[in-house]
Amino acid sequence: MSIIVTGATGHLGRFVIEGLLEKVPADQITAVVRSEEKGAGFAARGVKIAIADYNAPETFDGLFSAGDKVLLISGNEFDKGRVGQHKVVLDAAKAAGVALFAYTSASGSLTAALADDHRGTEQAILDSGVPYVLLRNGWYNENYTEQLAPVLEHNAVVAAAGEGKVASAARADYAAAAVAVLTGEGHENKTYELSGDTAWSFAEYAAELSKQTGKEIVYNAVPAEALVGILTGAGLPEPLAAILAGVDTSIEKGELAVTSGDLSRLTGRPTTPIADAIAAALKG
Repeated sequence: MSIIVTGATGHLGRFVIEGLLEKVPADQITAVVRSEEKGAGFAARGVKIAIADYNAPETFDGLFSAGDKVLLISGNEFDKGRVGQHKVVLDAAKAAGVALFAYTSASGSLTAALADDHRGTEQAILDSGVPYVLLRNGWYNENYTEQLAPVLEHNAVVAAAGEGKVASAARADYAAAAVAVLTGEGHENKTYELSGDTAWSFAEYAAELSKQTGKEIVYNAVPAEALVGILTGAGLPEPLAAILAGVDTSIEKGELAVTSGDLSRLTGRPTTPIADAIAAALKG
């Protein structure tokens, strides 16, 4: 039996592999990567490497075996039909008879366009009949703390989220939940709504940044259309800018403020506060 992780060299995947290495022998872990170079660091530590690409279905032939546990980390190629990409992995896993198929989805309360591919993938998983776990990941602290340069340059947090709140957590928290599911028992056919323990507003985020930097940083709430213009002006493709603005609209409606407690229950620890993530990011 192997625990197989797709997207293993991505931001989330790396945390998952590190977490698995603390729980199971390295030779029971398979990291799915797109090139040998990307997987070299894991291979040096005894992790099995499989080279496969969502856009090349044949690369998944024979990758899975009966009894394996699989974590499909959702792809990030928004323009290449993510549901189809995910089904490539799902079909191969079903054909092999895997014991568990876990998927990193989006919050069940999220109605923004970003969630469409996740809902489509979830439906395909349910239709397939494979034993599944839906890990509905909420928003990441890093979605904000990795974008601090323009905030600190202009002394302003700009969002189209009004007074909406975000119950975010760290990537490491979500990864730990995936590890708990992949190494534990009794998670078959469960859906977990994963989010941070505490929801925060952008005004509170700006205030925390002010406190930690000693600068006066304000929150500028703008309309969604204005945010699209700002993001495209900063070099983002318009379709992606529209997706991000759509998420802000959902935040304003309270769709990412849900605090279910599932994440801290699965990991056995409190989630990482946004203030801690800010501190880590400022240290660089």
